Amino acid sequence: MRSTQRLLLGFAFSLATASPGFAASPTVTVEAGNFDRRQTVVSFDLPAGVQASHLQGPRNQLLPVQTDGSRASVVVPQLAKGARVTYQLVTKTGKEQGEVSLRRDEKKLKVASGNRPLLEYQAEPGDFPRADIKDLFRRGGYIHPILSPSGKMVTDDFPPNHIHHHGIWWAWTKTEFDGREPDFWNMGDGKGRVDFVGVDRSWSGPVDAGFIARNRFVDLTKKEPIVVLNEVWDVRVYNTVDAKRGWMFDLTSTQECATDKPLKLPEYRYGGIGLRGNRAWNGKENAHFLTSEGISDRIKGHATKARWCDMSGDVDGARAGIAVLGHPENFRAPEPMRIHPDEPFFNFAPMQAGDMSIEPGKKYVWRYRFVVHDGAPDPKALDAAWNDFANPPKITVSQ
Repeated sequence: MRSTQRLLLGFAFSLATASPGFAASPTVTVEAGNFDRRQTVVSFDLPAGVQASHLQGPRNQLLPVQTDGSRASVVVPQLAKGARVTYQLVTKTGKEQGEVSLRRDEKKLKVASGNRPLLEYQAEPGDFPRADIKDLFRRGGYIHPILSPSGKMVTDDFPPNHIHHHGIWWAWTKTEFDGREPDFWNMGDGKGRVDFVGVDRSWSGPVDAGFIARNRFVDLTKKEPIVVLNEVWDVRVYNTVDAKRGWMFDLTSTQECATDKPLKLPEYRYGGIGLRGNRAWNGKENAHFLTSEGISDRIKGHATKARWCDMSGDVDGARAGIAVLGHPENFRAPEPMRIHPDEPFFNFAPMQAGDMSIEPGKKYVWRYRFVVHDGAPDPKALDAAWNDFANPPKITVSQ
């Protein structure tokens, strides 16, 4: 009798564990929280031993999942404020459509969505646009061009009046190191430069394409150049291209001292991450700025603090632009801004708020999100993008 009972119990248990009604695959619950969500990138840790290619939601909606080790990412199309949705982790076969791709083309990394080019990363220094540019200005490790959804270029490279400006780049200007004053921004002075070192990793995928690259800040004020800072760029271009809302990518810069001496950054009006707009926007009337605080006057906006700032202008007869969103965990966030009075130039400049320094033994991390769009900026859409960046949805993963 006992043997029969054990057999029956074992049979019932096997039915229960095999039946969907009794044992489901791991689930991922996304809670919108206090904000409406649209085309929102979320990340979460996969349970140990679990592999999945998609999230399957209500009405069998399938969202592609991209994994990097145990970390997974997905784009949630839409979720209303206060709402939640639960997905199952599933595996589907077949090639995913519509991925963001990255390919190497000589000295550049090129990112595209389908047949639509989005941006290029200049790794090793390329050729000068003019023969009269001094070799001191040779530079790699920056992003240019950046193209709007309709293909309009919103950045510039080697602009004639500031040939040391390059799309999106990073350099500190007024500095002190070991009693000297290297300048990594004004390259023509020969006091400092930023060298591209290498690309450690690059990838493509249904959620994002990107790369990890290394740079170094070199002090040229002594006979023998000295590496002052080591920098790592983590760039991720998301599969969120939308004709109305534009598309977005993230840039995270992690900087560390290369010696046992700090790099001091005295109070100054600019330095750090720079953005140079299309040369068609030169002049006081051709570039349009708008900050998260509603300031559109570039003179009044300079040296104010904001969560984001948009720069736009006409390209081939139609408006296009790019917004820079600062993360709330950045040093001195919301950061003060440098808005140039008559050129298409912008940068977040934390040293405007007073002296600062990068100290040995500590990693300094700055995170920025960029939204590239056609037409005039949409403040509500940019606020929503910043909320996704700063306050992502809550993710709960259960077995």
